[in-house]
Amino acid sequence: MAEKKTTSPETTTIHRIKANDSGKVAKKETPKKKSEKTAKEVKPTRNPFVRLGRYFKGAWAELKQVRWPSRSATWSMTLAVLLFTAMFVVLILLLDAGFNWLFEMLLG
Repeated sequence: MAEKKTTSPETTTIHRIKANDSGKVAKKETPKKKSEKTAKEVKPTRNPFVRLGRYFKGAWAELKQVRWPSRSATWSMTLAVLLFTAMFVVLILLLDAGFNWLFEMLLG
């Protein structure tokens, strides 16, 4: 049997990489101000209106972080989806017609 070559934990190096579009090194996070609260610091409440407000505030913060595509990219992706949909519609129609013809010939 062939022996497997293993590396010891001392020689293994792990590099953590943050993804970004520019290829540059990601910026370090700035320290938060004392007035900014993290999710752990927020006091839980049973009031549904406060909870709903926190939900929409968090959702808005996430939407501001989204990198939206340009108008031309949106149109090109929409066109691609429509073309693939049309191709599969034609494929399904052809398969349906072929099986219908085959069953008519067999049961005929």
